[in-house]
Amino acid sequence: MPLALLALAVGAFGIGTTEFVMMGLLPEVAADLDISIPAAGHLVSAYALGVVIGAPLLAAATARMSRRTVLIALMALFVAGNALSALAPGDGALLAARFLSGLPHGAFFGVGAVVATSLVAPERRARSVSLMFLGLTVANIVGVPAATLMGQHLGWRATFLAVSAIGLAAIASLALLIPAEQGEGAPAAGLRGELAALRSVPVWLALGTTVAGFGALFAAYSYITPMLTGAAGYADTSVTLLLALFGVGATAGNLLGGRLADHAMRATLFGGLASLAAVLGLFPLLMRTQGTAALAVVLLGTAAFVTGSPLQLMVMEKASAAPSLASSANQAAFNLANAGGAWIGGLALAAGYGATSPALAGAALAVLGIGVAGAAYGVDRRRGALTGSRERLVAGSSRREPEAVRG
Repeated sequence: MPLALLALAVGAFGIGTTEFVMMGLLPEVAADLDISIPAAGHLVSAYALGVVIGAPLLAAATARMSRRTVLIALMALFVAGNALSALAPGDGALLAARFLSGLPHGAFFGVGAVVATSLVAPERRARSVSLMFLGLTVANIVGVPAATLMGQHLGWRATFLAVSAIGLAAIASLALLIPAEQGEGAPAAGLRGELAALRSVPVWLALGTTVAGFGALFAAYSYITPMLTGAAGYADTSVTLLLALFGVGATAGNLLGGRLADHAMRATLFGGLASLAAVLGLFPLLMRTQGTAALAVVLLGTAAFVTGSPLQLMVMEKASAAPSLASSANQAAFNLANAGGAWIGGLALAAGYGATSPALAGAALAVLGIGVAGAAYGVDRRRGALTGSRERLVAGSSRREPEAVRG
C-alpha cells in the first residue's frame, strides 16, 4: 500500500477527533461561555450541518482542480476552522467556527476516497479506502479520549489548537506523499460530468443505502449510555471505557470490511447490513448483563463499520464516470444518517418502549438498507439486460444486412 494513504489517514484522524470531541467537552464549553448544555449541544449540530452543506458544494466547486490541490486546500480550511474555534470570543463565534470546521469534512473523505482507489490495483480498492478511514476509527480510540482529557485539564481551547496542529501535519503529509500525477491537470469529468452522475437512480439508491445502514447504527449508538447504565447496570464512570471498546470494534470492522470487499464487495455489503440487523435485534438480550453488554458494544462497532468501505465503493461504482461529487455526497449521507437515526431512536425511546428500543428501531433501518441496496443492484441488472438486448438486436441486424444485399 502506498505511503500516500498515510497522509489521508492523518487528515482523517484530525477530522474524526474534532467531529466527536465536542460531545465530551460540552460541560466545559457551556461553563466557560456561560450557556446551557443544551445550547452548547447546538455546536455539535453546527458541525454536522457544515458537513452536509459543504460535502456536495465544495466537491462541485473544486471539480476542475487537481485532487492533490483540493485535498490540501480542504485541510487548510479545516485548520482555519479549528483555530477560529480556539479563539472564539463567544458562543455565536464558536457556532460559526464549528460550521466552518465541518465544511471540508465530506469533500475531504469524498475526494480522498477517489485518490486512494486510484493509487492501488483494482483488487485493493476497498482496502485502500479502509486504510484512509482507519484514521477516523483510531480517532475514536486515541484522539477523542486524549483531546477530551486535554480539554478538561488545559481548557477546551487548547483542544482545538491541538487539532489545528494535527491539520498542519496532515497538510505537510499530503504535500510530501500524494503523487505528482494527482496534482497535474483537472479530473476529466469536470463539473458538468460530476453533476450528471447525480442524475442516476442507482447513485441515489446507493446514497439511500448509506442513510439507512448508518442510520441503523446511530439509532442505537446515540442512546448507548442510557442502555448501558439503565439496562446493563453500568456506572456512569464506566461509559468512557465502553465507548473506547466501540472504537476497537469499529477499527476491526473497518479493516475486515476493506479486505472482504476486495474479494466480494456485494456480499460484504449485504452480509454487513444483515450482521448489523442481527446484532441490534439481540440488544435487548445482550444488555441484561454487563459482560454481554460490553460484547454488544464491540459487535455493534464491528458490524457497522464492516459496511463502511463497501458503501463508499458502491456509490463510486454507480457514478464511475465522475465519482468525486457522488463520493463526497456519500459523506453528507453519513451525517444525515447520524441525525435521522438519532431522531428515530429517540421516537422509540419517547414512546415508552424501553431503554433498548432504539436498537430495535436500528435493526429495522438495517433491514431497510438491505432492501434499498437490493433495489440499486436490481436497477443495474435491468439496465444491463436491456443494453444487452439492444446490442444483440443491432448485431443481428448487421449480420442480416449483407444477406439482403446479396439477395
